Amino acid sequence: MQSLIRGITALSIILGIGSSALAQEKTDISITRQPGILYLASHVMETQQLIEKRAAEGGLKGVKVAWRTFSGGGAQTDALLSGNVDIVNTGTGNLLLLWDRTRGRVKGICTNSAQPVILVSRDPRIKSLQDIGPNDKIAVPTVGVSTQAILLQMAASKMYGDKDIHHFDANTVQLGHPDAMAALANSQHEVKSHFSAPPYQYLELKMPGVHEVTSSRDIIGGDLSQGTFFTTTEFAKANPTIVKAIRQATADAIAYIKKDPKGALEDYKTISGDKTGIDDLMAILKEPHMMDYRMDPQGTMKFAKHLYEVGTLKTMPTAWTDYYLPEAADLNGN
Repeated sequence: MQSLIRGITALSIILGIGSSALAQEKTDISITRQPGILYLASHVMETQQLIEKRAAEGGLKGVKVAWRTFSGGGAQTDALLSGNVDIVNTGTGNLLLLWDRTRGRVKGICTNSAQPVILVSRDPRIKSLQDIGPNDKIAVPTVGVSTQAILLQMAASKMYGDKDIHHFDANTVQLGHPDAMAALANSQHEVKSHFSAPPYQYLELKMPGVHEVTSSRDIIGGDLSQGTFFTTTEFAKANPTIVKAIRQATADAIAYIKKDPKGALEDYKTISGDKTGIDDLMAILKEPHMMDYRMDPQGTMKFAKHLYEVGTLKTMPTAWTDYYLPEAADLNGN
């Protein structure tokens, strides 16, 4: 009997400690994203409250997730470092830069998309990057550090050598994708080229005179992770249930997209207010590599190597797992 009592007492203590630990985790969570169906998984997660459901299954009840949309990655990373948001969902370049600048105190949770991004132009003179002159403007989400801006630097390295890695930097102007698409639609606007993202790039390619110049796959030679959830290691350590729930919810959302892409797009339209017809969005998902919603980091070490070689990163990671949380180590990343 005394052994049984001691056992029950020990179990009560363990359960009490576990309940206390869960009670200390945040239940009001803020997560960012950018416009477009690159972030389709996040729209499914929001509409179907997948993070909230997975957190509850993990014992953390009453979680509320506030999703915030930013036009570019730079504003998202500023919000993360200032403590105004808990988790961001943006490109590989921003993750690497913050991992480096914080000496490893910002790390990835998982990715959620690896679709190609395309540079389009309505200038008939610009058929390739070689045709970009000093006065040509290229819209990118964030100058210098967005995925698109870094891709232009990688292309410049191949074309002109490492001494002219920033060849196209002066051409770039900062515009969110919806504003950049509006600029392309205005024949009088000085911005005639846009390093775009889905669905905008495909909608732009339907505009008269707009054509493809190059793409992320052309520049990097394969897949490149786009949407990436990352946070501070401090937040991850204090909120393990939330971190686990985000990964589980991402897997749930991607599975739903694969099973019912139309339903996922309806979730996207509900949240984003995008007026594009559902049939047009479905057609976009049939474009090459547009169903590459995936959790495992792709092409990130190529990005890291480039950023280190040009001096943007002060530390060269030995593997992609250096800038992802230990919980991501089982993913098939590169």
